[in-house]
Amino acid sequence: MSNLKKTDLLSYILIIGFFIFILEISFFDPGLIFSLLISGICLYFGKKKWNWFLGKVLFAIGALSLFFTIIGSFTFRFLLLASIVYFFILFTQTKQNPSYIRPEIAAENGIRLVKHEQKWFQNKLLGRQKTPEHSYTWEDVNIQTGIGDTIIDLSYTVLPKGESVIFIRNVVGNIQILVPYELDISVNHSVMVGSTVILEEEESKQWNRTVHFQTSGYEESSQKIKIITSCLVGSLEVKRV
Repeated sequence: MSNLKKTDLLSYILIIGFFIFILEISFFDPGLIFSLLISGICLYFGKKKWNWFLGKVLFAIGALSLFFTIIGSFTFRFLLLASIVYFFILFTQTKQNPSYIRPEIAAENGIRLVKHEQKWFQNKLLGRQKTPEHSYTWEDVNIQTGIGDTIIDLSYTVLPKGESVIFIRNVVGNIQILVPYELDISVNHSVMVGSTVILEEEESKQWNRTVHFQTSGYEESSQKIKIITSCLVGSLEVKRV
């Protein structure tokens, strides 16, 4: 789905939501305006008199009243359902069509040059990201993702001497990192709900866990990779290739 179509779809959802709100307060629930008005008055005076105990009470009443008024409205239910459907459609499309960032190859004086115009991983709210299935130049990874899987295959690149870093913060999705046999690794992974497979070590059904793993020769190794990952819901898999 193109960015223009995404914007148009969001605009249609908001416009339909606005008309549903007008119809709701005009014909089905005229008292909704009164509830919103009372909530707004309580919030206003509660904030104005915040230093007083009565002000805090008014603010709390206004906030609770506003919250229950909004979630009880048909307009909110429509927007919530439409948002879930919208993000589900985007998620299924990105799963079927992952984005591949490939370096451009140009010839100059008989030498093949690689042009780097952007990093091969980006911060993304939705979508599956994967390293290209051909040789690429290594760049340390430091990204934040929303919903989607991340796959990094280190067998197609040459790491520089010293310590390279992969730093991924994910909300929902799986992280898979494929490392060559000769490479030493250090892993620091935290997860709220998920599972972890690091080489031969496997832990399933993890709840609010932090996992530390390091190969025996990591400190002395001249070529190594540090992996720091976190996710709310999802799995981490680090295996040899």
